[in-house]
Amino acid sequence: MLQAVQLYIFRFFNKGHERSLKAKRNIVMSLLIKGGSVIISFLLIPLTINYVNPAQYGIWLTLSSLITWAALFDMGLGNGLKNKLTEFIALDDMAQARSYVSSAYAILVVISVLLFLVFWPVNAHLNWNHILNAGSAKDYDLNNLVLLIFGFFCIQFVLQLINTVLTANQEPAKTGVINFIGQLFTFIAILILAKYTTGSLNLLVWAFAGIPLLVLLCGSIWFYNHSYKPVMPSFKLIKLSSAKQLLATGSTFFIIQIAALVMYESDNIVITRLFGPKEVTTFNIAYKLFSVILMFFVIIITPFWSAFTEAYTKGDFDWIKSAIANANKMWFALSLCAVFLLLLSPWVYHLWVGKTVTVPLNLSIAMCVYCVAFIWQAIHVQLINGTGKIRLQLYLGIFAMVLNIPLCIFLGRRIGLAGVTWSNTIFFFIMGIVYSIQTKKIINKTATGIFNA
Repeated sequence: MLQAVQLYIFRFFNKGHERSLKAKRNIVMSLLIKGGSVIISFLLIPLTINYVNPAQYGIWLTLSSLITWAALFDMGLGNGLKNKLTEFIALDDMAQARSYVSSAYAILVVISVLLFLVFWPVNAHLNWNHILNAGSAKDYDLNNLVLLIFGFFCIQFVLQLINTVLTANQEPAKTGVINFIGQLFTFIAILILAKYTTGSLNLLVWAFAGIPLLVLLCGSIWFYNHSYKPVMPSFKLIKLSSAKQLLATGSTFFIIQIAALVMYESDNIVITRLFGPKEVTTFNIAYKLFSVILMFFVIIITPFWSAFTEAYTKGDFDWIKSAIANANKMWFALSLCAVFLLLLSPWVYHLWVGKTVTVPLNLSIAMCVYCVAFIWQAIHVQLINGTGKIRLQLYLGIFAMVLNIPLCIFLGRRIGLAGVTWSNTIFFFIMGIVYSIQTKKIINKTATGIFNA
């Protein structure tokens, strides 16, 4: 029996296409790393709520999602670089790869500095207490707090490019290592703060935003001085032509990113305005639980974006077809897992956060269906993004961006918190239908017009 298991494990990691084997190794490594991250993430929520309070924690969640919008201003460079870098690695053109990496860093530094210089004076004239429906909030200066968070995100804006480089080389497990170390040190910091200080939103921000940033900096220095030295950014290798090509490739991704952020990050803002900061915590407790399914999916699917780019560059459509078929089987299995988690959710909430937060059943049901819809459309998006056939995704993303917030408000007022989730879910199902059609056309080499643009 033991020999049979050993043989299966050996064949799993050593039999098959090299592209698939590389993906398998990264998936298994990522699962192990993410397992630790999930445990820390779950432990952090009750610890943090007890350190501050549900309302203050809701303010942090809303502020972090608001400031995440700053990531839009990379002009799609991250995704554009991912595709170009994968192509150059597939063609073994490391000189071009290094030039593009250097140019991407240069552009992001300029953009981040300009963003901060513009936001600094504007922030002084914004009433964040009113925007966040936070009342008087006498215990903390929200304007200075927002400026601090924005500063952290502007720096992260540049440093997180190492994650793009690692993923482009089909090694997302290494980005997982960086994130895990950042989470671990954040958890340790919150433990220390909870024991030796009174609840402070300012200290919470330093722990949650500052510590992962320091880890990201150390990770970048390590990788660029070791295995990724061939693509280490250099001031001398910055080229205007490379920058222009990156901006051209990334411009469509840029608009798609805007649409995605409206879909993913506007929920907390809508909930804050409709129900108050405390309900943001309730919403995120439910999301965190079902995000276990989504995290598992993301771990598995992440290596395939760049793998699809490489396969498409080399014309390996048989491998693409096989990969999509296996991904659809995974979708069915994860959908069953989501239903099972729904059945267990009342018990899990009680064990996890006790009576501190009460999550309504209709919100859990909405989150379950959300998972099913999200995974379905995301499978096809990986191939579409990897091949660069993203014009249809652009148009559909704009359609969803325009209608999502009004629909969130409409359904939220009639159904409650669950209505916000149902709005996202409706659009994901629409996207899934359209993207599955495009995927079939790409695989069968029958894509024309908007399906091939």
